[in-house]
Amino acid sequence: MTTALITGATAGIGAAFARRLATDGHNLVLVARDTERLRTHATELHDRHGIEAEVLTADLATDAGIEAVEKRLSDRRHPVDLLVNNAGFGSKGAFLEVSLADELTMLKVHCEAVLRLTSAAVAGMRARERGGVVNVASVAAFLPRGTYGASKAWVVQFTQGVAKDVAGSGVRLMALCPGFVRTEFHERAGLGTEKIPDWMWLDADKLVTAALADLARGRTVSVPDPRYKALMGAVKIAPRGLLGGITSKARSKYGPQ
Repeated sequence: MTTALITGATAGIGAAFARRLATDGHNLVLVARDTERLRTHATELHDRHGIEAEVLTADLATDAGIEAVEKRLSDRRHPVDLLVNNAGFGSKGAFLEVSLADELTMLKVHCEAVLRLTSAAVAGMRARERGGVVNVASVAAFLPRGTYGASKAWVVQFTQGVAKDVAGSGVRLMALCPGFVRTEFHERAGLGTEKIPDWMWLDADKLVTAALADLARGRTVSVPDPRYKALMGAVKIAPRGLLGGITSKARSKYGPQ
């Protein structure tokens, strides 16, 4: 039986990955900061699906937290076959309205942790000639959206680069780029979402189903919904100056996504 490790596993997209992978019979390593919530989630998945769900409490905004997950990913006796780097957060406010400390923490979680955990996972996967990594980015990666968008753009470029470097090794990497998803993300960041049209919202479980299908197809970037595929197509031909003005206004209203 294969094992998947998921960061940010207790809510939102991470929890949806855990549910789907448990349903498919994968053992799990669930990573988050809240031990009690992790244990509750792990017990529910074990009881419902009969899989093993390991709990690993770690704060990926700290070196100690990243090191703990690196150690688990490097365990050759209990290998991880699929890594889902999902942990992340948003901040409310434009540049200089968000503290520098918070901006640096975002880069730690979105970039440094993804780099280090991907490295730890891929080393073993390449030796075994099989495995996969899903790095959760955002459609904000394709828009001028400050530190959040820049960090997610880094995730996309990094993932594509590593995928090219390990091509033919049996290891697959994919950057997942969702739009607005009905999760706790916006509530935790204190972001108002009342004015976002209903059609822009995605279901987390359907998102995960589409993402895993894209990973199986060998895609290195997944925008898993026709609506957002169309929007990203329009973004490619829109003037950068126009996009900058639109996303600046959107950020002040809705925050990043």
